Amino acid sequence: MNTRAWIVFLDESGVSLLPHIRRTYSSRGRTPLLRHRLNWKRASMAGALGYHSTDPDRGARLCFHLKPGSYDTAALIEVLEQMKVFYRGEQVVLVWDGLSAHWSRTMRAWVAEQDWLTLERLPAYAPELNPVELLWSSLTT
Repeated sequence: MNTRAWIVFLDESGVSLLPHIRRTYSSRGRTPLLRHRLNWKRASMAGALGYHSTDPDRGARLCFHLKPGSYDTAALIEVLEQMKVFYRGEQVVLVWDGLSAHWSRTMRAWVAEQDWLTLERLPAYAPELNPVELLWSSLTT
C-alpha cells in the first residue's frame, strides 16, 4: 500500500423518496390527500469518506452520489470515474464491502487498468468498520 494515499471508505444505501405519513388530522369523512412531485419511487446513494493516510490535518473528504434505481457494476464504475476527478491523480485505497458489484469480473478488470486505485475488502458482516454507515444512520433518523 502506498503510504501517501487517501484511505476512502465507500458504501451504498437505498431510500424511498415517497413521503411517509404516520398520522394526520382532517374533518370527519374527508380522507386527507398528500400531493408530491417526486417521480422516482426509489433512489440510491453512494457515499465515500476519505482520510489522508499521513496528513490528518488535511481533514476528511466526502463524495456523494445520488441516482434513481439501484447501483450495479456499471453505475459504480461511473461513481469511481467521478471520484478519480475528485482526487485529481492522488493515490486512493478504496475500502468497501463484499457486494457482488464491487468484486465482479468487469469491476476487477476496470480497476486493473487504474494506476491511482487499490481495492481492499471489509470483513463480512462488519458494518461498524465502515464510517459511511454512520452517515446513513444519521440521514435516516
